[in-house]
Amino acid sequence: MASRLSYKTDVWIDWCPGCGDFGIVAAMQKAFSELNLDPSKLVVVSGIGCSSKTPHFIYANGVHTIHGRGIAYAMGIKLANPELTVIVNGGDGDLLGIGVAHFVALGRRNLDITVILHNNQVYGLTKGQASPTLRKGEKTKSLPAPNIQDAVNPVALAIASGYTFVARGYALWVDHLKELIKQAIKHRGSAFIDVLQPCVTYNDIYTVDFYKERLYKLEDDPNWDPVVHENTLDEIEEKVSRAWAKSLEWGSRIPVGVFYVNPHVDTFEERIAKRIPLYSLKPPAKQRITKENGEPLIGLDEFKKLFKDYIIQVV
Repeated sequence: MASRLSYKTDVWIDWCPGCGDFGIVAAMQKAFSELNLDPSKLVVVSGIGCSSKTPHFIYANGVHTIHGRGIAYAMGIKLANPELTVIVNGGDGDLLGIGVAHFVALGRRNLDITVILHNNQVYGLTKGQASPTLRKGEKTKSLPAPNIQDAVNPVALAIASGYTFVARGYALWVDHLKELIKQAIKHRGSAFIDVLQPCVTYNDIYTVDFYKERLYKLEDDPNWDPVVHENTLDEIEEKVSRAWAKSLEWGSRIPVGVFYVNPHVDTFEERIAKRIPLYSLKPPAKQRITKENGEPLIGLDEFKKLFKDYIIQVV
C-alpha cells in the first residue's frame, strides 16, 4: 500500500444530523489511514445500536453482530487469526448493559483488541431510555421521570477489569480522538477508549455546550504520566490509583486523554501459545481442515480424539 487509503465506503451514513458518531468514524478513518493498515487484515466488529452501524461505513472487514456480543465475536476472530487488527465499536447500553460480562472478560484476558465505546448515556436507537452510564437523578427529554439507577463508570470499570490501555476521548475533538485510537491499536493488549458522544436527539443534558465548558486534556499537565515503566507492584498501584481518581472527576471539569497504560502484561494469545505450542505456529485460521476437493483431512474418530486432547490441554 504505497499511498494512504481513506477507508471510506459509498454507504450513506444515516445517523441524525449532528450526531457525535460522525466524529468517531472520521477519527477511526484518519487513524487507520495514518497507520496504513491493510483493509484485508482489519476487522471492525459491532453489536446493536446506533454506534453499531459503524462497520458499514469503514472500508475493511466488518461484522455487525447481535446485542451485547460484539466483544465475544471479536475475541473469537482474534484467537482464530492473531495477525488481524480487531476493533470493537459499541454503545454504552450495548457494551455495559447486556454485554458487560464480555467487557470484563476481555480485560481479564488481555487479548490484543481495541474497544471503542460510543458513550451518550442513552439508548439512542430505541428512543432515549437511560443507559448504564446515565447518572442517578438525571432526566433526559424522553424519560418520564429521573433515572433511579446508579451509573457505571466506564474508565474505572476498565481499569478494574484489567485493560492494559485505558483512555477517554471526545467525539467532536476528531484529531485528539484519532491519536488516542492510534495509540490503542499500537498497544499490545486489551485497549479501551470511552468516547463521550453527544446524542443531539435524545440527550439534552450532555450537549456540545456542556462538554465545551468542561473538558480538559490530561496531557496538558506536565506531571501526568499514565504509563507503567518498571512494572513493580508499587508503581502499578500508584498509576492505577491516580487513574481511578481521575476517572471520578465529573462536574465543572472532565478529563480526556490516556488514563492508564501497562505494556508489560502478556496477552491472552501469548498465554495460549505457551499452553499449546502449535498455536503460535498454526492458529486455527492457518490450519487446513480439508483436501483440495473438500474432503476432510481426518475421520470422525480422529477428530474426536484431537478435540478431547485439546480440551485437556486448555483446561
